[in-house]
Formats: sequence, structure tokens, C-alpha cells
Amino acid sequence: MLRKLFQAKLILIVLLVLLWWWLRRPAQEAPQPAHAIEILIPDEKEPEPAAKPVASPAPPDDLKRISGIGPKIAGVLQAAGVTRFQQLAGMDGEHIGQILQAANVRLAKPESWPEQAQLAAAGDWDGLAKLQAEIKSR
Repeated sequence: MLRKLFQAKLILIVLLVLLWWWLRRPAQEAPQPAHAIEILIPDEKEPEPAAKPVASPAPPDDLKRISGIGPKIAGVLQAAGVTRFQQLAGMDGEHIGQILQAANVRLAKPESWPEQAQLAAAGDWDGLAKLQAEIKSR
């Protein structure tokens, strides 16, 4: 009999604690009903034009495709501001030689580089290959 009374009190205490917890917990925000839709009315102003995308600069041409230009000389030319075949095509061998001499590059022979660069700038890769084969056979 005492055991049943103890069990009943224990159950009652547990129920009271649960009820107390239930009443003390923070209230949850009720979800909005589906029929409550917010309608946005646009302003009368004209929309602002979208910002124009900034064009990223094109990567430099691979000057190493010119016979006689390796990674070191390509770096020297790029440091001097020559990054395009078209720029190299517009230069004469003497000017290129001065750039190389200022960088202490001695063994390069830049006489044919403008002609090769002209073909490369035009996208004439077959013509460039023929010219390079001719240069190697000299």
C-alpha cells in the first residue's frame, strides 16, 4: 500500500514538473497563414541601369612561340612592357637588342623576331612554322 502511494506521488511530481516546464518554455512564433501575402508595389522611379561589367585584361601572348625566345627573354620583354606579338612586330631588331642588353642578355639574335611576331599576330601559324624552319636551316 505504501509502495502504491509512493508511486502515485512520484508520478504526480513528474507530471507537475512537466507542466511547469511546458508553461515556462519560450513561446514560439506562430506561422503566418498562407493567405497572408505581402504585396510589394514598385516605386514610380525608373530603375537604375545595371553597372557595366569591367572587362578583364586579356592575358599576354605567349612570346615563347617565337623562335629564339625562351622563358628568361620572355620575362625580360614583358618587364619592358612588350606582352603582345603585335608590339614585338612593330619593333626593330636593334631596339629589341637594346632591351636585352640592358637586362644583360647577350646570346639572343632578335633580328627575325619582328617578322615572326607579325605572322603570330596575324594568326598565321603555318607561315610562322615555315619561317622558323627556314631560320633553323640557316
